[in-house]
Amino acid sequence: MEDGRIVELYWERDEQAIAETQTRYGMYCHRIAYNVLHSDEDAEECVNDTYVRAWNSMPPQRPSRLAAFLGRITRNLALDRYLFDRAQKRARSTELILDELEECIPDPVTAPPLAEEIALRDAINAFLASLPQKNRMVFLRRYWYLSPIKEIAADYEITESNVKVMLHRTRQSFKAYLEKEGIEI
Repeated sequence: MEDGRIVELYWERDEQAIAETQTRYGMYCHRIAYNVLHSDEDAEECVNDTYVRAWNSMPPQRPSRLAAFLGRITRNLALDRYLFDRAQKRARSTELILDELEECIPDPVTAPPLAEEIALRDAINAFLASLPQKNRMVFLRRYWYLSPIKEIAADYEITESNVKVMLHRTRQSFKAYLEKEGIEI
């Protein structure tokens, strides 16, 4: 079933929307959650919570890209769960991935006001748009989907060393770009 029809089912409050969402995007959402949490049970719980959030969000929202909408919900739920687990001293690998970006992003303790947050979002989007497609996809796979380097290397048929170098250079470019845009790191 097409995304537009699935969204219509949500707007009609038809429970078939959840079944169709699960069929079309269940594995996608599970993969996102699993990359953050490294637990099938926790990932499945996040995916189920994603369906509930989608149900409660539509209406009033009418996403134009259902995959991105569901992916964002799943990722946010998984990161919330990760932070809870981290407080309990259970998770570690996700923290290592996020630490890689630490030198490129503003300190969350001194969170910027909304206007600066919007400027940061726009700068990130512009930076990503300026990258060659392969670099952009590798960067997103690592830092948005939190995919392991080994998996990225296999999917793009390059060595793990190539992925690491590509990510390092992209992070350096990203930091320089943000500084050029006047965004304090």
